Amino acid sequence: MSHLNAFFESIITRAALTSGELAVTVLLVFFVVLSTIEARAPKIQNPASGKRRSIQINVNFFFFNSAALSLLPVSSLLLLAEQYSGNGLLGYIANPVWKVIVSFLAFDLMYYLWHKASHSFDCLWIFHRVHHSDPHLTVSTAFRVHFVELLIITALKAVYIVMLGADKTIVLINETITTLFVMFHHANVAFRGEKLLGRVIIAPYLHRVHHSTERHEHDRNYGSVLSVWDRLFGTCAELEPVKVGIKNNVPQDLMSLLKLGFTNAAVPAAAVPEHIKPMIAEAAYFKAKKRGFSPGHELRDWLEAEREIIRLICKSRLQKKPMPKQKMLNPRLILSRYV
Repeated sequence: MSHLNAFFESIITRAALTSGELAVTVLLVFFVVLSTIEARAPKIQNPASGKRRSIQINVNFFFFNSAALSLLPVSSLLLLAEQYSGNGLLGYIANPVWKVIVSFLAFDLMYYLWHKASHSFDCLWIFHRVHHSDPHLTVSTAFRVHFVELLIITALKAVYIVMLGADKTIVLINETITTLFVMFHHANVAFRGEKLLGRVIIAPYLHRVHHSTERHEHDRNYGSVLSVWDRLFGTCAELEPVKVGIKNNVPQDLMSLLKLGFTNAAVPAAAVPEHIKPMIAEAAYFKAKKRGFSPGHELRDWLEAEREIIRLICKSRLQKKPMPKQKMLNPRLILSRYV
């Protein structure tokens, strides 16, 4: 084992000398390879004009974010890593192999929790929906991210670095692996053994579900690299979406999509079918009744009732078990364990 540790440390030491250049090269080559594969053998045949337009917007996002945030994310995170290296939780792990493994698992779990939160809270979804606005998934969709969301993610990474005491090499390894997989699971490809691979990692067929226009489908498969988190926390769904993107009419140009992140109107993730609104209203009434109808909580009661009813309905659909008729008619029974 000592020889393995020495070998691993030597690799890390050599990689640290040119880690930035190596990471960029690997990512660029991987992007070109995936783009070539999806162009020659796409899983979904998208209209050429629509595909070109989506790719152009995604490339514009990449350059805009690179220019707008060129100094902040990389430089600040690497400075933090240099300052706090060895001072966090990783300092208690002597084995370099386990340091890399533990740091990666923590990094990937953090991304899962952040991604789930982005779908659960409108204040985060309003920016994250820009990423979901792409109607034609390609490897370039990985770069359609609102710059405010990137800022928040950078802040989370900073907390991660300080808490774990991750050094620069570990930070670059985690960043590179995550970016590789994010490009991979957005690619418009399919291959033999994909579902077997999906038992461990987020394969393209799993992430397509996450980009479905249907909320009960796109609120699933939050993982970035490992699918283990979705399977562990019950958010995994294996199905083929009918359509990807978001339902509302969304502008398809850079400036309009940037503005969309600051527009609170018609948040698609909060769209509610008309036939369940009476159920939500009655459920919110019983929540208010439980509190003695104290004023100032009406909106919270409605949003909580809406979230809980939709969650139960979505769960029944994903399990392919129709909800009992009496529950569908009586929200008091649906929310009996909550109110």
